[in-house]
Amino acid sequence: MIGLITGKILAKQPPEVLIEAGGIGYEVNMPMTSIYQLPEIGEITTVFTHFVVREDAQLLFGFADKQERIVFRELIKANGVGPKLALTILSGMSAAQLVQCVGFEDVTTLVKLPGVGKKTAERLVVELKDRLAKLNLTAADDAVLIPGTPSLDIGNTIVPVNDVREEALSALVALGYKPAQASKVIQSVYKDDLTSEQLIREALRSMV
Repeated sequence: MIGLITGKILAKQPPEVLIEAGGIGYEVNMPMTSIYQLPEIGEITTVFTHFVVREDAQLLFGFADKQERIVFRELIKANGVGPKLALTILSGMSAAQLVQCVGFEDVTTLVKLPGVGKKTAERLVVELKDRLAKLNLTAADDAVLIPGTPSLDIGNTIVPVNDVREEALSALVALGYKPAQASKVIQSVYKDDLTSEQLIREALRSMV
């Protein structure tokens, strides 16, 4: 199993990041909360990974820290939750926020995430409450991962307006949001000085 990759970031196309390590380019699917923390394209980064083998594909998922990977692994153990839905959940909220949400049995917040209906949200609470509580994520972890943290430095070059909107729309659709819903939210939060990652972050914040 591939548990960790250290290498150069070649491209970012959220939720996928291309990382070169040892002459091999790894396509890594990452939650937005982790992508926000990556350095600029061309710089070296380290991500913790989880390798998924299916009959029709081999997928590599990456995370900014071990805690987020642990939460991802707990999520995919839940009945009816696959890697894609787990990735979507951790893009809409940080690992620590999810632990808090499940701990408080906050079904209302969970159902705002795409692919999470009331029954799925209730099942997450029942199956994960005790397991996630044992992780004991601290407030410091949450401060690092919360989307929209003012001190967060994305570090990407601002690209033309159309590209920014299209990249944000593509990312949200890949995460499971309906195109019409994603487009409407992007339009409502868009500002001229936002990068695509910042626009995705603001859109996700407004929907959860």
